[in-house]
Order: sequence, then C-alpha cells, then structure tokens
Amino acid sequence: MSEPLLYHSTRGVTSGARIDEVIAAGLAPDGGLYVPEALPRLDLAAFDPHGSLADTASCLLMPFFAGHALADELPAICAEAFTFNAPLRPLPHHPGASMLELFHGPSAAFKDFGARFLASCFRRLHRKDPRPLTILVATSGDTGAAVAAAFHRQPGVQVVILYPDGLVSPRQAHQLGCFGENVQALRVSGRFDDCQRMVKAALNDAALQAQRPLSSANSISLGRLLPQMAYYAHAALRWHHEHHRPLNFIVPTGNLGNALACLWVREMGLPVGQVELTCNANETLSDYFAGAPYTPRAAVATLANAMDVGAPSNFERLRWTFPHDADLRRQVHAHSVDDATIRDTVLFHAADHHEVFCPHTATAMHRLDQLKGAQDAWTVVATAHPAKFESVIEPLLGRPVPVPSALAAMLNRSAQAEPLEASDEALKRWLLDSGESIEARRAS
Repeated sequence: MSEPLLYHSTRGVTSGARIDEVIAAGLAPDGGLYVPEALPRLDLAAFDPHGSLADTASCLLMPFFAGHALADELPAICAEAFTFNAPLRPLPHHPGASMLELFHGPSAAFKDFGARFLASCFRRLHRKDPRPLTILVATSGDTGAAVAAAFHRQPGVQVVILYPDGLVSPRQAHQLGCFGENVQALRVSGRFDDCQRMVKAALNDAALQAQRPLSSANSISLGRLLPQMAYYAHAALRWHHEHHRPLNFIVPTGNLGNALACLWVREMGLPVGQVELTCNANETLSDYFAGAPYTPRAAVATLANAMDVGAPSNFERLRWTFPHDADLRRQVHAHSVDDATIRDTVLFHAADHHEVFCPHTATAMHRLDQLKGAQDAWTVVATAHPAKFESVIEPLLGRPVPVPSALAAMLNRSAQAEPLEASDEALKRWLLDSGESIEARRAS
C-alpha cells in the first residue's frame, strides 16, 4: 500500500499535514494555501461510467483521503453532499456545445457542492474534537449563502460571513442574512478584497486563534476546492464514454477556485481538453494571460459581482500547479467581458434563443458565441441561477425571472446583517466580543 498523501503550503514553510488537519485549518499557518505533495494520476477504468455524481466524487477524491481519518467515511460524505445533479445539457443554438448547470442546489449556485462537502467533513471532525469552531467566510455574493445553508444549525460550528455592503445583489444580500442562529452576516464597508484580506488576517492571528478557534470555507480551503472537481470529472467522463474524446470547458471565474478545480481534473489524467476562463471587467487574470506581469489590484464593481476580485487567492495554487509562466499561459487562456457585453449577451440569448443566463454565465456564453463554428466540444459552466440577480436581469428582460423553490424559501425569511468597518482590527474585535457573548450564553 502506498504512503498516504500529505499536504504542504504554497509558501513552502508548512509541510507534512494530513487531510483532516488541512480541512480543519483552512489556511496554512504560514499564510499560504494547502496543496498536496503531488496531484495523483487516475485511471479512467476506475470510474463507473453509469455511476452517480456522488460515486464519481468518492472515486476521484479517495487518493486525497486514503490512509487518513476520514477515508472510510468518504463515500458517506459524498452521498450527503452530492444530493442534487449537475446536468450537462445540449445547447440547441450551438451545435456540439453544451452547458454544465451547477445551480440546482439549495442556494442556486455552484458553491453548494463544496460547502455541503465541507460541512459533512466538519460534522465528523467535530465528533473527534468537540471544541466549538468558527467558520469565517468572505463572499462576493454566492459563497456565503452556500456555506450558510450547509452549516445552518450544525452543532459546534458558528459561521461568520463577510460581504461588501451594497456590492452584492439584493437577493444575495437577503440570502446571506436570512439564517440567524449559528450564522451571522457582516456587511463590510469595503470591497470583496477587503473581506478576503480581513479573513486571512484573522486566520493568521495566533493569539486570536487561541481565544476563538477559526477555520475557513472559502476556496482557500482545500476542503471546498477538492469536491468542486467532482462535477468536472463526472461531465468529462460521461462525455468521453459517449463520444470518445475530451470535453472542453469555458469557466467563469473570479477567485480562481472553480477554474482550478477544472484544471486539476485535467492534470490528474481525466478527459478534460481545453480550458478557457472568462472574467468580468476585473482584468488581473486576463492581463496576466495576455503576457503582462501578475499584478493584483483593487476590484471594480460589475454586473457579475460574484467575480469582482482583483487579487484572486487561488493564483498561488495555480502557480504551484504550473510553476513557469510560459507553460501556464500555454495551458490556459482568459478573457475579460465588460458590462455592456454582458447585457448584450443576456438580451441576445433571451430574445433569440429563449435562454436566460446569470451575468457570470453570460461571460462564458459570450466566449462561446465567439467560438461559434469551432469543431471542438465546448461546454459553458453555468455558475448560478439568473433569479439571484433580479436587479440586473429583470430590467433587461422587462419581466420577472421564475425563482427556484429553495431560493424562494430563503427569500420568504426575514434577514439582517450587522455593519462592520473594513479593517482587520474591526473583525478581530468583533470576533472576540461575540465570542464572549457566546460563552456567556453557554454558561447561563
């Protein structure tokens, strides 16, 4: 039997960690992101071509968990997390092209898959270590609701969500504040990059961690990123079984977690072909892939707000995967799509094809429209349901967008969020003060 896979930091200081430690910690102690010592290579024959998404996930992820505490429970974890489908459906107006729909979960966004997997892992880790844990989440719109839905009422876990005040859609903001109980939403007077910086600072604060143990459920957490590989693997394996060729993907991206999941599936030997990334008017990635030095910058607000990221955290993992710039630029291409083009794309497909897409998916549809006529099998990744972005989509269409039942249930609850200034110290004070309140309630 081979040795269990261990994990180290992208910054090279922390090494030799187990997968349960990695999931529990979220961020490495040196401030880097956890990665495996090496990506495992997989055999197509190991997968059941007729298996469920949960079956694919369990087979795909077992090399990452084998020999560790959660390995025996991985099939059950996947069965709990992957209870809804990620259908791959043809796009009739683009012969040979398809759409991977990732918005059929509780919060109507792709983040549901990883958040539910992570929550299922934490339930089992909590049995081994019953100390209370606080999950910190920085969200540009979708991550927070998925994490809140996954962890709501889970014993031993408090969830604290930071989002940029006024820079998420009204329905996204409502989702973030509608849970209560063990879930608290904080509306930060800044941008997503501020929220992300504040979360990383708290996770790296050893004194704070000693008083209030913290972890993360952003895609900086490997426990969030790994399960996102499952829907790419499942779609690619099904496609390969039926068509005997790889499947190409166009992935909308902001913080690079969803894109990296797709690329890792390809690096592990599964039949993923070309990968193209689409961004909004935040051009950090598109400029880099066009040949400019990687230059993080302040995010700008766009219609595709969940991708409003100027300093994508997972770029560290991308560089670990492809250490040389020239090789990375050969492996991946990225394209920026401005707000005017997002509007035009939504309107065009609604009028001509009776298809309605969220602003993020529209960036990928625009790229597919540019590739029309290409003989390759392209799949657009649909990251969220358009009803989450009613303030953008409905004025364009001049009509309401039907709301999925799970989203409607969230919108029927009351919602509230607490204001917070965009500083590391403000979050630290809030965590310490609220931690004292929790302890007082437990003692009474």
